[in-house]
Amino acid sequence: MMRLILVLFLVFSFSNVNAQVKPKLLKEADTVSLKSQDSLKTSGKPKPKKNLLDKLDPKTKVEKAKISDYLIISHKNDTTFVDTTLTIQKEYKFNYLRKDNFGLMPFSNLGQTYNNLTYNFENTDLMPSFGARARHFNYMEVEDINYYRVPTPLTELLYKSAFEQGQLADSFFTVNTSPQLNFSIAYKGLRSLGKYQHLLTSTGNFRFTTNYQTKNKRYAARAHIVTQDLLNQENGGLRDDDMVENFQNGTPEFLDRSILEVNFENAENILKGKRFHLEHAYNIINKKDSLLKNKLSIGHIISLKDKSFQYDQSTANTSYFGAAFSSSKFRDRVTLENLYNQLQLNYSNNILGDLQFNISNNNYNYGYNKVVVLNGNNITNRLKGDVFSVGGKYHKHFKNFELHGELGVNVSGDFEGNFIKAHATFKLNNDLSATASINHNSKAPNYNVLLYQSNHINYNWRNNFNNTETQQLAFQLKSKKIANILVDYSTITDYTYFKRDSTGIPNGEFVPIKPFQNNKTISYLRVKLEKEIKVGKFALHNTLMYQNTQDENQVLNVPELTTRNTIYYASHVFKKAMYLQTGVTFNYFTAYSMNAYDPLLAEFYVQTQKEYGNFPRFDFFINAKIRQTRIYLKAEHFNAAFTGYNYFAAPNNPYRDFTVRFGLVWNFFM
Repeated sequence: MMRLILVLFLVFSFSNVNAQVKPKLLKEADTVSLKSQDSLKTSGKPKPKKNLLDKLDPKTKVEKAKISDYLIISHKNDTTFVDTTLTIQKEYKFNYLRKDNFGLMPFSNLGQTYNNLTYNFENTDLMPSFGARARHFNYMEVEDINYYRVPTPLTELLYKSAFEQGQLADSFFTVNTSPQLNFSIAYKGLRSLGKYQHLLTSTGNFRFTTNYQTKNKRYAARAHIVTQDLLNQENGGLRDDDMVENFQNGTPEFLDRSILEVNFENAENILKGKRFHLEHAYNIINKKDSLLKNKLSIGHIISLKDKSFQYDQSTANTSYFGAAFSSSKFRDRVTLENLYNQLQLNYSNNILGDLQFNISNNNYNYGYNKVVVLNGNNITNRLKGDVFSVGGKYHKHFKNFELHGELGVNVSGDFEGNFIKAHATFKLNNDLSATASINHNSKAPNYNVLLYQSNHINYNWRNNFNNTETQQLAFQLKSKKIANILVDYSTITDYTYFKRDSTGIPNGEFVPIKPFQNNKTISYLRVKLEKEIKVGKFALHNTLMYQNTQDENQVLNVPELTTRNTIYYASHVFKKAMYLQTGVTFNYFTAYSMNAYDPLLAEFYVQTQKEYGNFPRFDFFINAKIRQTRIYLKAEHFNAAFTGYNYFAAPNNPYRDFTVRFGLVWNFFM
């Protein structure tokens, strides 16, 4: 809380500037033009020519900062600048995750998990992932952290109302103390009680970043510190007896969702994480004046992460999770410590392009503080060791053609793994570009599939599964005039998943959830189309996705058709003092065997007994932009009462009822 107060205190010391433009990749734009919606001029008269003094700040007599000088640098070194426009993409990203959540089905309360409606099997990991994947949607990885370079201090505030006694806030501040050194600090916090019993969420994501380079640009470094805690109360969903039926029938007395009975009211889980990350490089040779422009540098990355997942329950619920070692209050807790080091040798020139060779080490320690003895067998409590790997990267840009390749392989250690990734992009003209890519990956299943321990007897295992192997071919076409089209085809071998195992269990008795490995190869096709049609001040934005799986065991289940369509009106009003955007968004996906959710594992598991989906969701929104402030007002799922109460985010877990929510994003420039 003190972090948030500190950031808010710093915020209100700064005043505004008026420059706003939509960001573009800097390598694609040599000049920057203002968007029509960003002009606050009220007169239709021709603009007089500006002299040199108009570009100077009247107080400091130095050149004013441009919006294109406020740089955002991604993990991959793609550079954009600050965006204060109001677009339909901003409407899609104004949510808890702060990114477009098309293909995700949110649960009823803000800060809960999401059910996947689609999967992307492009992967370059060589190590197993930590478990509790249902808790990782808002967990910020290395790839989610940006770095900054700004001419003056910059602040951004986000606020959005939540569900019953809570709110979402995200505060950000960055400053360059010199042209060489930048700092940023940010904190996103959420607390939301929710509409159903025992469904409180409380999350926090603290980020601190810095980046530095010497004046001669020989040495550069960037680093971040991230601490995160994501807590959810768990209720196991609506009870199967008559609560689900009362919900679906819209029984009047149960429209107050707090009356609906849930499976339990005494459990919670929490995912915590800390990460200290540093990457730096030194240029040994940097001959800019030579014909070849040779560059040779050495680099180093070190990343230390510490994660834990914990499940607490005051009494063991044997009817929901099965038999337990102890029926009293218990705690399941698993931890992962991972220290990653990578040494790089980078070389580039005008002819060959950019080359990198790297050597990496992962020192990992995953597990529990006790050994479980089950049916006379000892289940170990730790997976730990060192994995060494080698890899390389290649990048070449020639006229309208760009080629990128990357590979890696584990050469020693207990986990085998390898990957290769390549993509080629050809830009036909200023509007049309095409990209073809290929990806192969082989890595061990997630840690919680290999080893898990719990107070509940059925949740104890140690598995020696094969590596999961994926291959993906993808083609992407980008064009504002035609459409954005993505087609990818994946094959997955030895796919791992969770499912209830009824083998040898009599009818009517408890069926436990266990990890399995698919013995068949899965074929998975996705086709996604995105197109916006504009007529005057009206627009229709369409996102449509078709999916098809060939899977004999039915373990990878997705809806065949998913669509999102938004019709909206956008224009300046009040003599261009405000930019207004209002419209309706329609979301829909076809019925399919939707995965169910297990709160003890914080994982989704396969079920094929019942199909869910085939319900519409309509949202009405009114958004406005005044100077650097974007205001959002939305009536979510306003059709809930008259299109039927068959909307579920997972079996026994309903989606949200009709609600009205408000929020804003406010930028400050000094």
